[in-house]
Amino acid sequence: MSHSFGIVIESLVAVLLLLTIGYCMLLNTRLKRLKADEHSLKATIGELITATEIAERAIGGLKHTVRDVNENLGNQLTAAAQLSQQLKKHLAEGDNVIRRLSRIAIAARPLSEAEAAPPVAAPRMSSAKAVAAAAQAFSERRRSDGLAA
Repeated sequence: MSHSFGIVIESLVAVLLLLTIGYCMLLNTRLKRLKADEHSLKATIGELITATEIAERAIGGLKHTVRDVNENLGNQLTAAAQLSQQLKKHLAEGDNVIRRLSRIAIAARPLSEAEAAPPVAAPRMSSAKAVAAAAQAFSERRRSDGLAA
């Protein structure tokens, strides 16, 4: 009995050793896959670090560009506002010149006897008066519409 008991124990140890060897082989294949995944993960991390550095440089460049554009746009807006003020002054001066010219044209035109008499029918306008009236109408239209035709 002791002889068969020893064989049973030795057989049990052999089976357990076979199971241990099989499990070690399974662990070995899993460790190989894990190491392969580790290398690919390291490569991916390296690529991410490179991409992050490139993105940081690009963001820095964009910030610099935004500052330049903002400064340039501010200068252009200031210049445009000044130009707008100058144009308003010039338009007002031009309006005054047109008014004065129309007054001069009206005053320079000598009145004939037909024009001095009270009108019976619609009076005919001379070319100087027509020009003065057109200038006056133009000036009034520009003031009311805010546009110079």
